[in-house]
Amino acid sequence: MSAATTGIQGHCAHCQRTLLLKPWQLNAIAINEPFTCTYCQKTLRLNDPKQIKRFKSLDSLALLKASLLIMICTALLVALVLEWMGLISVLEQLNFSLGAIFVYFIALRLARQRQHMTLILEAAKAHIE
Repeated sequence: MSAATTGIQGHCAHCQRTLLLKPWQLNAIAINEPFTCTYCQKTLRLNDPKQIKRFKSLDSLALLKASLLIMICTALLVALVLEWMGLISVLEQLNFSLGAIFVYFIALRLARQRQHMTLILEAAKAHIE
């Protein structure tokens, strides 16, 4: 997954510039490691607990597409079998199928909108070892 597809940006506390975060920067945020700004070369870290929680919640969105595909395929198969058995008409089966596909695309759109975020990156404190 590239940074361009995730839509996660970082706002540097030093130079006040917004940068599109690269995969290695996202990994550094995930493991709570500081990294340098690509513009001012100062050390940054994500410190806000609310933003950390929102960033970590993106992991659950990764399984959403696969779960939705399984759910939609099952719903379409059930509608097809019900129509084949004569319990619903062809028009009802078509409406059910279109509704299921509509729900799939709406859920994916909402998930993608949730992925777009700008993280406020603060100055990293020096490690004392």
